[in-house]
Amino acid sequence: MNTSINTVFRGLGIRQETIIGGAALVNIEFLFVAIYLLVAPVTPTGIAVYIYPFVWINVALWALWRVESPPARLKRRSIAGLIAVGYILVLGYLGGLYGFGSSEIATGLRLEFVSLPPGWGPALLYSGESVRFALLPFKVIGYATLAYLVYVTILDTATSAAAGLLGLFSCVSCVLPIIAAVVSGFIGAGGALVAVASGQSYALSTVVFVITVLLLVWRPTAGSFSRLRAKLGS
Repeated sequence: MNTSINTVFRGLGIRQETIIGGAALVNIEFLFVAIYLLVAPVTPTGIAVYIYPFVWINVALWALWRVESPPARLKRRSIAGLIAVGYILVLGYLGGLYGFGSSEIATGLRLEFVSLPPGWGPALLYSGESVRFALLPFKVIGYATLAYLVYVTILDTATSAAAGLLGLFSCVSCVLPIIAAVVSGFIGAGGALVAVASGQSYALSTVVFVITVLLLVWRPTAGSFSRLRAKLGS
């Protein structure tokens, strides 16, 4: 049985050390959550709240481990870097990492430990008259990883600045998180439905994030799907 499972994982390109390392990481995260629930003066909520951030973090770490930046000239790297920075700025704004402030809710700078579960915190929060930001660890890591994957994708596919920019917006997997952030924002607005809506929006964002990372790591083409269909049909 173990031999069959190992064969399947090898066929998917997953090495045994990856599985062992991933299992160890999940156990450590479970320990963090257990300690938090025992020590922090909070009322436990739905289990999904504690799972979402670690799905983002673990998938992001896996992608960073799997993907390497290809060699390229400085000019091409600079262009790809600028596009990736613009990408993470758009994601950060639509995803709620930062935005415009308001004098009515200006509370200043604070670091939240106890009030937020692991992965959501420790979070650096600021609310001012002109700007606000909420740097949640899982979102910062997730969006930074997406920007890096877009950067690598552009280096792999673009032969010019125009091609790189066009490739970004023609890449469905690159645009998916932006669409999800916009949709989540619409879902999350709504008076008495805010609690339910926020849960739905994080579920949507998490699913889209995982799919996006997988697509950006795999970067399938029409030929990839043809080969996949051939394997499934054989």
